[in-house]
Amino acid sequence: MRLESLRLQLLCWLLLPLAALMALNVWTSFRQAHATADLVTDRTLDAAARAIAEDVRVDRGVIDAVVPPVALEMFDTGHRDRVYYRVDTASGRLLIGYPDLPVPGIGLTEGTLAQFTATYRDEPLRLAALRYPIVGATDNERVVVVVGVTLAGHEAMVREQWVGNAGRQVLLLVAAAILVLIGLQRGLAPLMRLRDAVLEKSRDDLTPLPDTAIQSELRPLVVALNGYMARVTGQMAAQRRFVANAAHQLRTPLALLATQATFARRAADGAERDQALAGVEASTRSLARLAAQLLTLSRAEPGGRRPRDEAIDLVASARQVLEGLADFAVERGIDLGLDVLGPATTPGDGPMVREAIVNLVDNALRYTPAGGSVTVTVGSQGDLAVLVVEDSGPGIPPEERERVFERFYRMAGAPGDGSGIGLSIVREVVDGAGGELLLSQSNMGGLKAEMHLPLDSATADAKRPGSPPAVA
Repeated sequence: MRLESLRLQLLCWLLLPLAALMALNVWTSFRQAHATADLVTDRTLDAAARAIAEDVRVDRGVIDAVVPPVALEMFDTGHRDRVYYRVDTASGRLLIGYPDLPVPGIGLTEGTLAQFTATYRDEPLRLAALRYPIVGATDNERVVVVVGVTLAGHEAMVREQWVGNAGRQVLLLVAAAILVLIGLQRGLAPLMRLRDAVLEKSRDDLTPLPDTAIQSELRPLVVALNGYMARVTGQMAAQRRFVANAAHQLRTPLALLATQATFARRAADGAERDQALAGVEASTRSLARLAAQLLTLSRAEPGGRRPRDEAIDLVASARQVLEGLADFAVERGIDLGLDVLGPATTPGDGPMVREAIVNLVDNALRYTPAGGSVTVTVGSQGDLAVLVVEDSGPGIPPEERERVFERFYRMAGAPGDGSGIGLSIVREVVDGAGGELLLSQSNMGGLKAEMHLPLDSATADAKRPGSPPAVA
């Protein structure tokens, strides 16, 4: 489950490992408490067994076994433990005690102590067995002393030691949590101040945030915010320029359209009216083309259209575009041709790539004088699909070739009736496809526009064994 609070996430990352370590410590303490209680119980059983064994005497040839009170009193810890014992001769004769008290299952050597656990009268016992020589015996007789005690005192000792340690661990964890919360509150204060600085900005305030007097961990975030605000500022400025230029570009054909419509309405002569209506029709077409180009430019901008990924056949796309513009070329008396040097397929958005080709060819046709030529060449070069449009028009001077990509920019004295956004559309489409658009002088004296796009992987694989001719 994802935690929404950064403070809570940090608290968990700090306290959960600490809690795990404390749990391990508590478990270790429990084992140590058990070991300590076992040691104390075994030492007490050892002392009791030796006290009983040392009190066994031989009186007038008779073995006398008496349990001294001290051997039992040492188990009086206030937990009402019951003590069981038995004393047997080496031959197995019971001298005193409980005859059914368990004995060790292994033989005892001289002076050794065997400690073991067993269940007696439905109670768990801790027992000790000792083989010991009888004081005063002349024939080296031995007795076996077995002493057992219930485990109430043993368990109480474990609880006292373990619960005390566990309580201290819990208190330590609570204290650590409080200190961590205080530390997080102070540590996250710069982040809260950064949040307040962002929230205090007005809607139109995109000035950069200061990135000098902040912690090094927050500096990348501030730098990223400043970069984002700079991009937003640039986009807003470009949008304002676009709106202003679009309004200016639309105002002229609209005013011309209104003038021509007024003249047509007032014209008394039929020929003059037809001429005015033809002008209205031409202005309408120009206005429709400008609106279509504005829409295409908007769709070509980043985020203006859902990206598509399809294999685009540049040869088929170029042929389709040239077929659509053939009438326009015939009308202007321009020789329009297609030269295919090899297959060229690129991944991307097919309609947008075709729009780019349309604008390149349309620009070439509009700026090439009557009787000129426009040639479209398609092929591949290395890992690039290449489409080249060359014309015999006036071309573009080298110093102007970068500026013509600006929206609505037209060179002074440029012929034709272009809107100045055709190459902007092509640049946006090519950049969005991860390609490159190059302008140079063509062999025919006009403009040479090269559109380099990534070559489709299937075409690139088929091309490797024998490379087809490259685009010149």
